[in-house]
Amino acid sequence: MPPLTEKVLTLNIGHDDQVELKVARSRGVYERLKRALTMTPEAVVDEVKASGLRGRGGAGFPTGLKWTFMPKETPKPKYLVVNADESEPGTFKDRLLMERDPHLCLEGILISAFALKASIAFIYIRGEFVLGHDTLARAIEQARAAGLIGRNVMGSGWDVDVILHRGAGAYICGEETALMESLEGKRGYPRLKPPFPANYGVYGNPTTINNVETLACVPFILERGAAWFTGIGREKNTGPKLYCLSGHVKRPGVYETELGIPFRTLFEELGGGPLDPARPLKAVIPGGSSAPVMTAEECADLPMDFDGLAAKGSMLGSAGVMFMDSSVCMVRALERVLKFYAHESCGQCTPCRIGSDWIYRLVSRIEHGEGRPGDLETLVSVCDGMVGKTICVFADAAALPAKSFVAKFRHEFNDHISMKGCPLERGTPGVSPAPAGAARG
Repeated sequence: MPPLTEKVLTLNIGHDDQVELKVARSRGVYERLKRALTMTPEAVVDEVKASGLRGRGGAGFPTGLKWTFMPKETPKPKYLVVNADESEPGTFKDRLLMERDPHLCLEGILISAFALKASIAFIYIRGEFVLGHDTLARAIEQARAAGLIGRNVMGSGWDVDVILHRGAGAYICGEETALMESLEGKRGYPRLKPPFPANYGVYGNPTTINNVETLACVPFILERGAAWFTGIGREKNTGPKLYCLSGHVKRPGVYETELGIPFRTLFEELGGGPLDPARPLKAVIPGGSSAPVMTAEECADLPMDFDGLAAKGSMLGSAGVMFMDSSVCMVRALERVLKFYAHESCGQCTPCRIGSDWIYRLVSRIEHGEGRPGDLETLVSVCDGMVGKTICVFADAAALPAKSFVAKFRHEFNDHISMKGCPLERGTPGVSPAPAGAARG
């Protein structure tokens, strides 16, 4: 797998002045837009298709292919919606790009809007991202004043507007159809599909939705060519990728490297290895909290990409990689994850509304020493009644991690039930207790 030997997406995030249009342009931002406007929209789409770029928001769907779903001829206006509602626990890469290099984000958005023949690009940003919102809003005004947004962009004859919309902090609005509902001023309930957004999206018009990191890749594909992009990573898993490292790792943060970097390299070389060498790695959540958990042993020789993780029964998701060492109680960790999902369920579908709360309460009861024989069987049964039974995949995002925790660490759940409490707290022989004052889970 060819390594990424340079920074691309994060090249300029260390410069405090990168948020200024004049400075960003001196470093090459918007030059790729100028080139795109000399091409046909179809040629831009073809280049992105040839690059093999897959969506960086979670699903990993081929971006160029997704762009072709928009109807070629329609009397309706076309829209690009940017999903900047980065709400997956353990994920903070899009936030970094928006706060530190907003003009790169805008350039990717504008090129993509041109390729889609979109007249408006909506940016739906998470409500809690105050700095990101204010930084993007300023960048948009700077770009508009410079003729990069509005009528006759760069003298090309193409008109486009960019509208920044701030959400209210609902996790479910990261799901594309719930995002559209919220953008229209309605409750963030996911929509039934079909119809799909490409044919019936925002305000009933053709709409394509992409993630911030995905669109930030587009300028470099135009600048360096599809062959450059496909030369990074491995087949069907190409290009530079941002990984978010958190938990029990020595150097947490956002790291840019090739998609498919070996897990060991990501953890030991980039992340610096375990936070405390006396406490070995125990478990890894590889793609944000909705990804099924993996044991440390499963990750040993794992390529950290879409297909490598899918083959192991998990997923790359948002690439929010969370490391848990031997001090972590896996029952407590799952309880925290499920508390989040129970709180964030929009409540539209009964299996999710009831199920997410039910499995949280079951695990919480086990964690607090009140578990009973048969609870794990009930837990798995309820999860099975949630997966694939709802309008969106929120129920799956809660149930699949729960099933994986029980499958991989069933002995810990059994110990909690039989001992009426957490063995780690009691310092049971053969179990390494968490150090005094350490946060568990």
